[in-house]
Amino acid sequence: MEWEVVIGLEIHAQLATQSKIFSGASTAYGADANTQACAVDLGLPGVLPVFNEAALRMAVKFGLAIDADIGKRSVFDRKNYFYPDSPKGYQTTQLHHPIVGMGHIDIELDDGSIKRINVTRAHLEEDAGKSVHEGFGGMSGIDLNRAGTPLVEIVSEPELRSSKEASAYFKKMHSIVTYLGICDGDLSQGSMRCDCNVSLRPKGQQAFGTRTEIKNVNSFRNVERAIDVEIERQMDVLEDGGTITQETRLYDADKNETRSMRSKEVENDYRYFPCPDLLPIIIDDDYIEAVRGTLPELPDAKRKRFVEQHGLSANDAAVLASNRALADYFEAVAQAVNDYQLAANWVQGDVSATLNRLEISIAELPVNAAQLGRILQLIKNSTLNNGGAKEVFNALVEAGTAGDSGEAQVDTLVDSMGLKQVSDSGAIEGIVAQVLADNPKLVEGYLNTPVEKRGKAMGPFIGLTRKAAKGVNPQVVMEVLKKKLEELG
Repeated sequence: MEWEVVIGLEIHAQLATQSKIFSGASTAYGADANTQACAVDLGLPGVLPVFNEAALRMAVKFGLAIDADIGKRSVFDRKNYFYPDSPKGYQTTQLHHPIVGMGHIDIELDDGSIKRINVTRAHLEEDAGKSVHEGFGGMSGIDLNRAGTPLVEIVSEPELRSSKEASAYFKKMHSIVTYLGICDGDLSQGSMRCDCNVSLRPKGQQAFGTRTEIKNVNSFRNVERAIDVEIERQMDVLEDGGTITQETRLYDADKNETRSMRSKEVENDYRYFPCPDLLPIIIDDDYIEAVRGTLPELPDAKRKRFVEQHGLSANDAAVLASNRALADYFEAVAQAVNDYQLAANWVQGDVSATLNRLEISIAELPVNAAQLGRILQLIKNSTLNNGGAKEVFNALVEAGTAGDSGEAQVDTLVDSMGLKQVSDSGAIEGIVAQVLADNPKLVEGYLNTPVEKRGKAMGPFIGLTRKAAKGVNPQVVMEVLKKKLEELG
């Protein structure tokens, strides 16, 4: 039987507020366990939550970025369930009246086409704590520092049809929230994670199949892997005549398999009711427009500008615009050298290779935009050839943050490493004449080569000239060689 895959994602993005959604406790990452959970976060008797307006602004900002309906009246509800990392026995969230309603984003498919994915809603809620399973002699501990951290949960329509589409959607959402500055997007720390809802149905059938939810997947690669292995598992069950159980599953990346965690609850199981401690949030058009005024240029607009204003290819523009910090670095370099294509080549080439090799972000790169811009200026004015430029770049990387962090350090390195190109044609003529005099057999071979093939026959002369004088300008060498060889016949 031919199956159709139906996927929907629920993405949880931790909002970058300084304090929690209903208390003044810090949201800073990395504190000792249970040192940032106050009485409000724990729901102790007699305490009352106070809503953090910064979380509201961030949620509205996100809604505007995805062209969504903004709820002028949103309501907090209590979602009741028992789990060890939820000390209150309920989660404060939004059910029927979320802050962000229907919106959409566009993702690019492998064939270059664009597919629109609708977003059902995005609502505010508080995060739970986390279970810690290491260092307790086989037992588990609970760290409640994360309890009460503000989240926006982004729920897609079930319109994704492959793991690659799901990964592209997750990447696009990651790009949007980091561009907006409402989430740091650190997948390794759980700042952004997603639940993958997967089901199968016979090709052509309209009704949905029974879905499973893969909980807390926190990397783009694992979104693809987890969905693919779950599709294969469900297909095997269905084709063997079995039925799919609606449940929550865990993805084990080491074993590349999903495992059952618990049966999947439905809405009624959570006994939702409006939170009695929090009033509805009421905003007006003036508030929404004030937030709209703070929106930055978003990834799609930036990519379009890179193509239309600066002549980059669609692929180059997409890569450079996908990450705000990388895009800002690229633009600073391009403006310094006044050459967007040269800057694009270097940022996608040596810069990206260095980031991958050192496993660092662009913010941690030891070579700042002014320094790289200066290196590229020296290429353009023929002071450096490409090889010399790479040597200077690598020397700056190795030096880290030591020494002068400005353009002067580039010039100092060029001088101390003896990398300045020799572009004086008079000096190069003397070097070329000596090379020709020292290699009569090569000259004879060149002169006996048909005219139409002499271009390739010049290669050995170029190599010998550059070996004889490190740093000679290859373009000037080529011109002088042609002239000298033509004079010989």
